[in-house]
Formats: sequence, C-alpha cells, structure tokens
Amino acid sequence: MRTAAENSDVLNPASWTKSPQPVFSKSEDNRVYGVGHNGFTTSPDGKEDWIVYHAKRKADGKCEGRSTRAQKFTWNIDGTPNFGKPVATDVLLPKPSGE
Repeated sequence: MRTAAENSDVLNPASWTKSPQPVFSKSEDNRVYGVGHNGFTTSPDGKEDWIVYHAKRKADGKCEGRSTRAQKFTWNIDGTPNFGKPVATDVLLPKPSGE
C-alpha cells in the first residue's frame, strides 16, 4: 500500500510512501495463497466496506485454480484500511449489510 499526506501533490511520485509490509497477503493458516488483483466496494446500504480479490487454495506457483473472493474490512484509527487475513473458503461469512 502506498500513502500520501493529505495536502501533498499526489502527481509527484516523491509524495508517496510505501508500507514496509504487505497490508493483505497469503494466510497459510487459512490455506489462502496467491492473493492479488483487488478492488473495493460497499455493502448495499453503504455501511460496510468490502475487498474483492482473487486467491488460491494451493501454494503451487501456478496461475490456475484462482477464485474470486470478498470479505468485509474495517479502518484503523489513522484512517488506513485494516484488511485482516484472507478468510478460508470453507468459512461462511455474513451477508453484506442491506442485503
């Protein structure tokens, strides 16, 4: 993740700072690998934020076997997103609010 100060020139590459660690990545505990290509949306009532991404259940270095996934995320006090860990595919998640 890259961030820039609120009043910075976001067109200037020097305005951006890269996070020292990935903010959303594999979870060996949950058998989630190859996390990537994400997007963001809100619940139908606009009260929740969701990340949509693809990932795999196997760490085999191949591109096939990816599936589209989505899960709710929250926000840290400093305004940065808190994505948590990617959830295992056998975990039933609550529907987005407003469904």
